[in-house]
Amino acid sequence: MEITKFFMMVAFLGTIMLWIMMPTLTYKNKWQPYMRLKFGASTYFGSTGTTLFMYTFPLILVACMGCVYLHFKKRKSPHHVDREAKGAVLSALRKPMLVKGPLGIVSLTEIMFLAMFVALLLWSFITYLRNKFATITPHSAAEDGQYLWQAKLESAAFRIGLLGNICLAFLFLPVARGSSLLPAVGLTSESSIKYHIWLGHMVIAIFAAHGLCYIIYWVSVNEISQMLMWDTKDISNLAGEISLVAGLAMWATTYPAVRRRFFEVFFYTHYLYIVFMLFFFFHVGMSYSFISFPGFYIFMVDRFLRFLQSRDNIRLLSARVLPSDTIELTFSKNPRLVYSPTSILFVNIPSISKLQWHPFTITSSSNLEAEKLSVVIKSEGKWSTKLYQMLSSSSDKIDRLAVSVEGPYGPASTDFFRHEALVMVSGGSGITPFISVIRDVIATSQTQKCKIPTITLICAFKNSSEISMLHLVLPLSGLQTELSSDINIKIEAFITREKEPRSEATTDQIKTLLFKPSLSDQPISSILGPNSWLWLGGILASSFLIFMIIIGLITRYYIYPIDHNTYKIYSWTSETIIYILVICVSIMATSSAALFLNKKKYGNNVETKKVQNVELLSTTSSPTPCGYNSMREIESSPQESLVQCTTLHYGERPNLTKLLLDVEGSSVGVLVCGPKKMRQEVAKICSSGLAKNLHFESISFSW
Repeated sequence: MEITKFFMMVAFLGTIMLWIMMPTLTYKNKWQPYMRLKFGASTYFGSTGTTLFMYTFPLILVACMGCVYLHFKKRKSPHHVDREAKGAVLSALRKPMLVKGPLGIVSLTEIMFLAMFVALLLWSFITYLRNKFATITPHSAAEDGQYLWQAKLESAAFRIGLLGNICLAFLFLPVARGSSLLPAVGLTSESSIKYHIWLGHMVIAIFAAHGLCYIIYWVSVNEISQMLMWDTKDISNLAGEISLVAGLAMWATTYPAVRRRFFEVFFYTHYLYIVFMLFFFFHVGMSYSFISFPGFYIFMVDRFLRFLQSRDNIRLLSARVLPSDTIELTFSKNPRLVYSPTSILFVNIPSISKLQWHPFTITSSSNLEAEKLSVVIKSEGKWSTKLYQMLSSSSDKIDRLAVSVEGPYGPASTDFFRHEALVMVSGGSGITPFISVIRDVIATSQTQKCKIPTITLICAFKNSSEISMLHLVLPLSGLQTELSSDINIKIEAFITREKEPRSEATTDQIKTLLFKPSLSDQPISSILGPNSWLWLGGILASSFLIFMIIIGLITRYYIYPIDHNTYKIYSWTSETIIYILVICVSIMATSSAALFLNKKKYGNNVETKKVQNVELLSTTSSPTPCGYNSMREIESSPQESLVQCTTLHYGERPNLTKLLLDVEGSSVGVLVCGPKKMRQEVAKICSSGLAKNLHFESISFSW
């Protein structure tokens, strides 16, 4: 594992070094001619070989090595506990540095990496301009029929475009949900969304400045017709403008006010990324595209695997409708599928929308419920409201609900057990990710002999009906007769808008729906089986190898006889189309083959037979009382234990400072999920220095 991690670091740092050296004269006069002689003179790849092998290949190699690393890491005990105290420097790097502002809650480590990335952009731009401006003189500008400022503006516009390529190289990595690069460095797609947002703002701002500078230049030299030029042997201006317009359309819908109020507009507009990238390739040609292509290649592999997984109809076992406009969906799960706490699942219900996919935190634990997976959905937007109305309506009897899923996606492993105590702060439906953490702790206490951290759950609800969500903390099955004595759970529940318990709260009920099985339904399974990381690495490596072989043959026996590596005869547009088609075919063929082999080896025959033998007496069970006071009537010892350790506070908000500082333990892990102000307050307390034992866990729940 350590050797693999070392080589990953070497390959990645080597790529970064190329980015640093690219704007220098050393790169231009020494490195680039050598690389072109080594890779670009081939009759099989031409000039494209230089960027393909120097920029795309290293990152694909890093992703493959990441798959190997994660495979061996997965084989280790999932609850390997290391309670050694971390150094003061490392602990300080993980603490929140910025709490309020446009960047959100940001740690010192994130600020350092962001500063280094911005420094790379500034270094590249300044170095490019300094080297180029030194060659631009009034005489050289006059020879080209330009004023000095016009020549410098054109040069600056081109160099601004080069900066955008650096950002574009990393743009798609945070949204490649199943990629190995994120979990290999301890990140998840959920926590990395903010990096995608940052990079997205940079990409569009830089490319917009790039296009604006060129428009000003064309106007100044009376060549505005250049905007409509599609040169098949050089840079295509029109293609670049189409790409920029698509990017600006996506950008306009990403602002929080637009995204929250018109989510469908934001969702559908983001499919323009296909137009954005396709016309970017047409704009600069494939030879240059491979400098910023590897991140998009990894995203394409991930996206097609998600597409294959989404084709299956998933077996929905039941739905519990809570009085707090909340629904718990329980799916059948392949016992071989293992996921970490705080993982998320993307859900699609075609009867509501065939295109919309929504992420929800998984509340179940794969260690406690081997054959079931549950998510909780709060009725807040249009999609979730339609689902709640559909399932809660007493007039409509639903025997079956067609559902497709993508995921689960989550951390490769969690280190919650390194803390002596865990404090989880939630607001409303923000309690859902912590349900999976509590269930995983319970599962560990039942199966392994290790020190279990004490748990404090601080949850704030608006009204009494939402207390029913506490009923979901423990699963309906999978528990022993009683909770282990090693588990110490304390729940502080605050009802902020009511000063006393409602008398009708005890009559609120949970409506449970059981769905009939269908032969076409399948349990949720890993798309690539138990050894998914090795299979993913194989897909990345084999698809890239097949792509290079096919392209090498096409170039050698079709393009080269026409162009002879002059790059001025054969159409760039035609070459780009060929490259894109070969890439797509290679990814689709290898991914489909991997899926077929896994289904053949780990098919769902056993699960299908189980579905055939299931006989349900009724699609709707008798309503189950769920008012919190009625939980005291439940005979199961685990539920009784949970009620006894719960304290209800009416008409007040949690004093987070006091509650957090009162937690004992040399190491206290703090997680928060809820409104923005709540997250900021908790982060501020953890970074204030009032208690050195508080460690803010950098896990984000902000889809």
